[in-house]
Amino acid sequence: MKLKQRVVLLAILLVIFIFTKVFLIDNLDTSAANREDQRAFHRMMASLRVELDPRLDHTLQSPWEIAAQWVVPREVYPEETPELGAVMHAMTTKKIIKADVGYKGTQLKALLILEGGQKVVFKPKRYARDYVVEGEPYAGYDRHNAEVAAFHLDRILGFRRAPLVVGRFVNLRTEIKPVATEQLLGTFMTVGNNTCFYGKCYYCRETEPACADGDVMEGSVTLWLPDVWPLQKHRHPWGRTYREGKLARWEYDESYCDAVKKTSPYDSGPRLLDIIDTAIFDYLIGNADRHHYESFQDDEGASMLILLDNAKSFGNPALDERSILAPLYQCCIIRVSTWNRLNSLKNGVLKSALKTAMSHDPISPVLSESHLDALDQRLLSILATVKQCTDQFGPDAVLVEDRMTLSHL
Repeated sequence: MKLKQRVVLLAILLVIFIFTKVFLIDNLDTSAANREDQRAFHRMMASLRVELDPRLDHTLQSPWEIAAQWVVPREVYPEETPELGAVMHAMTTKKIIKADVGYKGTQLKALLILEGGQKVVFKPKRYARDYVVEGEPYAGYDRHNAEVAAFHLDRILGFRRAPLVVGRFVNLRTEIKPVATEQLLGTFMTVGNNTCFYGKCYYCRETEPACADGDVMEGSVTLWLPDVWPLQKHRHPWGRTYREGKLARWEYDESYCDAVKKTSPYDSGPRLLDIIDTAIFDYLIGNADRHHYESFQDDEGASMLILLDNAKSFGNPALDERSILAPLYQCCIIRVSTWNRLNSLKNGVLKSALKTAMSHDPISPVLSESHLDALDQRLLSILATVKQCTDQFGPDAVLVEDRMTLSHL
């Protein structure tokens, strides 16, 4: 063989070797990431049941101190939370030392201070479990049980961006009224044999109070995030106008995502992928009311989109509001880790996992069977939407790797 031919042959072999090596490394990296996603899924499934137990082993800290230390820029609580049951037990049993009207908003709530100085938001029961909220997907009162279910779904999806929520029964006469502020106390009334209150909020009316069963009221309590992490409010780029006959731009402009990608904080960093994750989360729970969202202040787009205020969810199990998924089907991108987790939850796993996760809550059963069935059906719609994107643009363009080290941002 002539020298020139040998050189050409060696060059070809070298190119083949380089491409083979790169291909193998890429596949090994992807495979390793997928394996870690599977391990994370199995860890989550193994820790689904959260038994409310007052014991805090190996620490002298209060449950409130522990929960406050969990919070970092990209998660509200860590993947491994052996103390979660103790924190939630404290949320549902600690003595209420002060009760006030809720923070600003459209819906009725109360702000409670628990023994040890911990703030929680109490949302009262307004509907029976099988009540169907008709009309627009954002219609009706807040659903306290939706907050509980949404928190556990956040755990199952591996997002860890929702504040802790647990169900609680409170005696309005003996636990709330003796420690209530004048402002809250002035909204109490008796309807028949039931103690009721209507609070202070944009839509709060004396004619529409929340009523206990006698004196005992079922509700949810949401753990207030630590004050050292002040929140910043943002208008959601896919928010609705809430005006009849007036559409938001995203509702008629199919290229809307291209415009979003050119604006801060969606032009870089994790925020747009957080929006996609949140659209998936909201579609599963039927929440079409995320007109704003919160992140940590002065984060420059690096911190998570915090999954606050999920109570406008689980209103109508028969209504699958596809427009909630607009960020997903217009941008056609999704985190690989989110995609892997969703695939792990199909074939009835999601319903079973959520049912198990909520089984120890004081207000269990948290959801009706029809709402649990709806979750599995909506999951199939999400998977089909992603497949349409990959068919059109290819998996490399749609499935985005975004595995940041959470505690070092």
